Amino acid sequence: MLHLASKSPRRRALLARLGLPFGIVDVDVPEHRAPGEPAWEYVRRVAREKAGAGLLEVVAVPGALVLGADTEVVLDGEVFGKPRDDADAAAMLRRLSGRTHQVVSSVALVSAGREAQVDVVTEVTFDILGDERIAAYVASGEPRGKAGAYAIQGGAELFVSHLSGSHSGVIGLPLQQTAALLRGFGMVPQPFAADAAGTFTEQGDV
Repeated sequence: MLHLASKSPRRRALLARLGLPFGIVDVDVPEHRAPGEPAWEYVRRVAREKAGAGLLEVVAVPGALVLGADTEVVLDGEVFGKPRDDADAAAMLRRLSGRTHQVVSSVALVSAGREAQVDVVTEVTFDILGDERIAAYVASGEPRGKAGAYAIQGGAELFVSHLSGSHSGVIGLPLQQTAALLRGFGMVPQPFAADAAGTFTEQGDV
């Protein structure tokens, strides 16, 4: 049985698109970058820790397989996490304006006797954003709880002048790479064979 160790509704919706049934494991992993830790390794570590924490919750389930993932926005080696408040969100967007940044996604898949991980880096270039556009976007509330203070699947789609990499990875789960990981564990995605709205269950149901 596949389990997703994530609180993110966006990640749940993306995984559901692969057409595989899965359970939800609610984990609470601290997301704090260690001093001197490279941005890329930080993202990899958090993904592994989420998967590992999830496996501890379902270790008694026969054949349990847990997927953990992390996605962060990186500019000039700095990780842009979730904004503290609206002022922080506006400050992030001003720094991303007219620049190309990286969105680093890492996916870890673990079972009782095996683990595998894949990383995806997507280059995203923003249009030049004036103060009025930034203020209107922040006022919409969409930047709250989003890495880098934006949601590419929402209003921020209009900010993107160029993208090279995985669109779903920017949202929170690179689907092509995740599907390849699952195949390596004997799980074959069937995106056209299932109703995506009904493929996951809450933790108490698994």
